[in-house]
Amino acid sequence: MAEVVGIRFKENGKIYYFDPDSKVFPKGEQIIVETVRGIECGMVATPNHKITESEIVHPLKKVIRKASAEDIKTVEQNRKKEADAFDFCVKKVEQLGLEMSLVEVECAFDGSKMLFYFTADDRVDFRELVKILASNYRTRIEMRQIGVRDVSKMLGGLGICGRPFCCSQFLDDFHPVSIKMAKEQGLSLNPTKISGTCGRLLCCLKYEQESYEYLAKITPRVGSVVDTREGRGTVVENSLLTGMLKVQLDRRPEAIPAEFNRSEVRLVKGAKPAKIEESDIEE
Repeated sequence: MAEVVGIRFKENGKIYYFDPDSKVFPKGEQIIVETVRGIECGMVATPNHKITESEIVHPLKKVIRKASAEDIKTVEQNRKKEADAFDFCVKKVEQLGLEMSLVEVECAFDGSKMLFYFTADDRVDFRELVKILASNYRTRIEMRQIGVRDVSKMLGGLGICGRPFCCSQFLDDFHPVSIKMAKEQGLSLNPTKISGTCGRLLCCLKYEQESYEYLAKITPRVGSVVDTREGRGTVVENSLLTGMLKVQLDRRPEAIPAEFNRSEVRLVKGAKPAKIEESDIEE
């Protein structure tokens, strides 16, 4: 076990762990740390706590210090510089006729570089744009093309549920989502109903998937043969969430299927649904 403190560098960004170096940092406090991108100012998302060695991404770097008033002022100046650079870049993109959409500008804490995030359908030759930006801001310029999911996370918005996007609120990473999940959860496969504003499958399909997989294991499938208190029969309909089954009883093939809870039946493995002859029905 190792003591760490969790730091976020963006409001709803991923949490990174650092060694508190025997100091205590409360949630919400701004601190200065060293990252692969250089010195950065981040906010404490999770205060001092212990995690297992398997959760640590080595090397675990130490927190340098608590952010001073001067550091916080530098961060504020960087935010103003980012807003100015965004407007400037948008104008230059239009002038150069580049097929790209600027999403966000990020300025390093020490001003050593500026990152410009954009989206584009095809590859973009932005060499001339980089020259103009570097000449204007006298720092290293990096252009990064991002996907539609990243755009939604950065810009935020309201989903079809009426709530703010999960990705912009609390999701650290994007988890794999498949159409198979929608099928197993009995959802409509209409793309407009299971897709988010970004055009990709809804992230929330992942939330209940484990529960549906567990319920599918303990619930007899349609076509399964089961023993009930009223005799043997075949499952013709089931509900994973309520656990209710509709069973067509072998001794009453012409009757309406009887309803049972999954806890009230026993699955008969290897058995096949009974074939009822017309003469049996007449009897």
